[in-house]
Amino acid sequence: MIAYVANPHDRLAQTWWLLQDRSEVRRVQRELEENYQRIKSTNTRLEEAQNQLLQSEKMASIGQLAAGVAHEINNPIGFVSSNMSTLRGYVEPLFELLDTMQAQSPGTLPEAVDRALRELDRRIDLAFVKEDLPQLLDESDDGLVRVKKIVHDLKDFSRVDHAEWQDADLNAGLESTLNVVMNEVKYKADVKKDYGQLPPVRCIAAQLNQVFMNLIVNAAHAIPQRGEIRLRTRAEGDWVRVEVQDTGTGMSEEVRRRIFEPFFTTKPVGKGTGLGLSLSYSIVQKHAGRIEVRSVPGEGTTFEVWIPVKPPEDGAAPT
Repeated sequence: MIAYVANPHDRLAQTWWLLQDRSEVRRVQRELEENYQRIKSTNTRLEEAQNQLLQSEKMASIGQLAAGVAHEINNPIGFVSSNMSTLRGYVEPLFELLDTMQAQSPGTLPEAVDRALRELDRRIDLAFVKEDLPQLLDESDDGLVRVKKIVHDLKDFSRVDHAEWQDADLNAGLESTLNVVMNEVKYKADVKKDYGQLPPVRCIAAQLNQVFMNLIVNAAHAIPQRGEIRLRTRAEGDWVRVEVQDTGTGMSEEVRRRIFEPFFTTKPVGKGTGLGLSLSYSIVQKHAGRIEVRSVPGEGTTFEVWIPVKPPEDGAAPT
């Protein structure tokens, strides 16, 4: 409502009144504001999805690289292992020959041979070599076994040949993942394992291994000095539960509510992207599962990953 005086200089002049109905203008303005907010929200979700996709693709690339490296390492490991076995077969008869020669009565061997044998014993201490060389061979064999185990775990962790939905042993996936990230863990925590008997789970194993990796590494990072990480698995009806518990610093309620937000991190700048748990949450949702978190500041945190044994065809989580 707007009033106009016909003549401002005439005290008796009449006034014009203008009435305007602006309801439609305000409605359009409100719609524009709501549309703008929806567009902002959509752009934010698209950015989050894009970054999660990039993180997922990066993890897939790392898995492919790990599988390729494991494949290439397998070849030299094979011939080194074979050579070690052949070397052990060569060494044992040589020692037997030396024992036989040393056991001969004085004067039995030609003087030149006897002198050369004594000189050899003086230079290398044959008794020590006979005792030490089998130990060296045993330690080398043990090292090869460890390398083979690491290579196997790298291949099992990446699971490039199992990128589709298949039945998998989550205990094996958790164990291989632990071995892959052990370098992040062994200096911070002792790992206690309590694996239950699990049925085969229909899943994309490589993606669930990424979830386990994020949880284990985060647990190690949450421990300031020296602590403990407990890994438990259980079958609960139609579900499988994987639990990662640490004795770290724990989280406040405010932090706990935000841990699955993309880009949210409590780590220093440059130490974390804030996408690990967000990606893990998306992967578990994709498997029609859920993640539950319990945390007490100063005492530690427990993550429980619940995965259905048989995910529903329609993608809805089973009850």
